Amino acid sequence: MRKTVLFATAVDAGVLLTFITGLLPATPTGLVGAAWFGWPMAWLYRLVIAPQYFPFTLNWAGLIVDFVAWFIIALIFVFIINAARKRK
Repeated sequence: MRKTVLFATAVDAGVLLTFITGLLPATPTGLVGAAWFGWPMAWLYRLVIAPQYFPFTLNWAGLIVDFVAWFIIALIFVFIINAARKRK
């Protein structure tokens, strides 16, 4: 495969994995008043107490760190799979 296709596949996988992990709760034990979502960095916060005042907050820095982490992991897997396919 061409490198641009591999890179685009890794970007797509990084975005998809980032948003899928946004469904996973990552609230620290003992935290009351908010629920955190996203893994490995929490990037989405939902207020449990007084949710009528804009209940969701997005942390852009956490979102970008999550995307970069999942992109790197996906890129490693894509290159490993591509190398394995070339050996056949």
